[in-house]
Amino acid sequence: MSMIGTRVVRKEDPELLTSGGKYVDDLAPADALHATFVRSLMAHADISVDTSEAKAMPGVVAVYTAADLDLAARPADMPMLNQDMLRTWLATDRVRFVGEPVAIILSETRGAGVDAAELVFVDYEPLDAVVGTDASLAGETLLFPEAGTNVVFAIPSAVEDDIFADCEVTTSLTFRNQRQAPCPIEPRASLSKWDIGDNGEASLTQWSCTQFPHTTRDNLARALGVDGSAVRVITPDVGGGFGAKNGAYAEDIVVALAARKLDRTVRWVETRSESMTGLVHGRGWTVEATIGGTRDGDVQAYQTKIVADGGAYPNVGSVLPMFGRTMATGVYDIASVDPSSQSVVTNTTPMGAYRGAGRPEAALAIERMMDYFAAEIGMDPAELRRKNFVQPDQFPFTTPTGTPMDSGQYETALNAVIEAADYNALRAEQERRRQDPNAKLLGLGWSAYVEIANPMGSGEFGSIEILTDGSAVVLTGSSAHGQGHHTAFAQLASELTGIAIDKIDVRHGDTAEVPRGGGTGGSRSLQTGGSAVWQATESVVERAKEIAASMLEANPADIVLDTATASFAVAGTPAVAKTWAEIASHVDESEGEALMAEADFTPTGATFPFGVHLSVVEVDRDTGAVTILRHFCCDDAGTIVNPMIVEGQVHGGVASGILHALMEEFVYDEDGNPMTANFMDYALGSAAELPMFDRIVQQTATDRNPLGAKGIGESGTIGSTPAVQNAVVDALAHLGVRHVDIPVTAERVWRAING
Repeated sequence: MSMIGTRVVRKEDPELLTSGGKYVDDLAPADALHATFVRSLMAHADISVDTSEAKAMPGVVAVYTAADLDLAARPADMPMLNQDMLRTWLATDRVRFVGEPVAIILSETRGAGVDAAELVFVDYEPLDAVVGTDASLAGETLLFPEAGTNVVFAIPSAVEDDIFADCEVTTSLTFRNQRQAPCPIEPRASLSKWDIGDNGEASLTQWSCTQFPHTTRDNLARALGVDGSAVRVITPDVGGGFGAKNGAYAEDIVVALAARKLDRTVRWVETRSESMTGLVHGRGWTVEATIGGTRDGDVQAYQTKIVADGGAYPNVGSVLPMFGRTMATGVYDIASVDPSSQSVVTNTTPMGAYRGAGRPEAALAIERMMDYFAAEIGMDPAELRRKNFVQPDQFPFTTPTGTPMDSGQYETALNAVIEAADYNALRAEQERRRQDPNAKLLGLGWSAYVEIANPMGSGEFGSIEILTDGSAVVLTGSSAHGQGHHTAFAQLASELTGIAIDKIDVRHGDTAEVPRGGGTGGSRSLQTGGSAVWQATESVVERAKEIAASMLEANPADIVLDTATASFAVAGTPAVAKTWAEIASHVDESEGEALMAEADFTPTGATFPFGVHLSVVEVDRDTGAVTILRHFCCDDAGTIVNPMIVEGQVHGGVASGILHALMEEFVYDEDGNPMTANFMDYALGSAAELPMFDRIVQQTATDRNPLGAKGIGESGTIGSTPAVQNAVVDALAHLGVRHVDIPVTAERVWRAING
């Protein structure tokens, strides 16, 4: 039986569901010091710090400020970001957001550190807080006066002519995509231990809950001023990442520095409130958009002016508006497009990557405007989309902004959703409810999206070793935090070798064992990490055929592998065969080496998963409350290795996107104080707010990797948010409502109804 496309139960789950996982804090030795960070209570202020009383507290081993650790102000690692906006890993003379670390306390117990933190006195000289992009662009207060601007990163318009000059109809809208907190169940944690080697050189082992072990290793080495070979990063189980756990944060570096200074093992786990203000946030865009075309629905031109809230310091979040350009036109063949953007600093938590990282924002922009244009010309939004789709025979298709898309069957997906939902019947029911003053309103919201997966087109490492008992060990540079890597990669190796899945051990996350790797992010794992495992396995099969030929005194070209029995024989004579165990043992005995192969797979480019979503919502006329009745999703990620894993990824993504539309928002007051810094105040959704999802399977392979796979981890998030927003507006359209910003809370919808 082929392993490709088979619903294999996840190998990872039994341990997680019984004895439980092993997370960073579980691995700390009993004598490890506890790190506690003292954090700013103000959003913008000049400061001075007195640690004398804290140092005298019982159980406190040390208290360090930036000066104690000789920390220097540094520019952002990404050279395209404003290099005049410097940061010290512990704030020195000025703080720029509530939660910014100011000092670190090292104590024998966690309680002693918390108590001592209360005795670190920070003297604040308040400065005007810059909250929101309008205030930042006004420039009345500069977060970095030496930079002379609050602009971190900008993509100017590349169009000089009026792209709407020939359009019969144009319509414009300014809307927001609110700030979110990623909220992984496991907060950040680090465990740092230094050792002196035989050569007298110090080396660091750091246990880190990260999505990118090798990147974290390199970041730590650079920050600590040591060679990369002197740093080992071990990533055990990770309780969620969503893009936010993307390398070494300031706290991770400071913990390692403190461990080196004290020559003690140091452990740190942040609290939930620390996580809400210290872990990067996502989204936070304001979009001014204009769309134009003909009255019969030919969309001809599209313009966006994006202003992104970058938070207090330059970070990857400030670069993400590049996807507003890369993915500007979505699934549509629009001749003229003019995307531009600015990212600015504010006195809030720095912005980073969160599930989809720029692609959900870009999709929301074009999908909201497609519905807005459809309303303007009086066309059904599904038909407007159909009329403007890039057609299958146009692929490979290069967009007006130069994005080279691989393959797509957009209309096929749309038709599948229309049929599954019985769209005409839903429209009839909507009209019936509109005529009944006692009925709740029904809204139908469309979204047709495409995303760029593995957007940098980067490669990945994979290897496989066959042990003398016939089992196998697969290593991957990708790094799992819930996606199902161990199962999917074992399926790939089993497909080619015939070795049973339960005899294939997939490992990741230890930079001493796995020599290199790109980590997990941007929906890249299967298409790059899986392809590397596939190629390595192909190589080990060919190597095994050569060994079997020698053992059977045959020509290697005549050797065949029977995956049903996991054995090698001369073609036509299966009775005389050699098993994997026999071949691996022969190599071990005769050559003194392992039967293994490795591969570094580099794709020919990014891939472009796509899909169509239809959200069916109910709106209470009296309260404005929104209920999702059904959500139809057709997410096409190319070849499916394990349908069960794909369904899980889609469900997680759709849930995230729906909750983005309905309720999740991180809010600051006018002074930069976080108003939603815990799970009591931040509207983190649950299964109670969600329906069962109607998933429609479609597979359109790519030619950019040997598996034909694209990416699936972020697709549901990208497709679902605009579908829900469009559905709510659709429910209210007969009342004259043209737009409702997300999150579509009951209050916001009620105000739209009664406006």
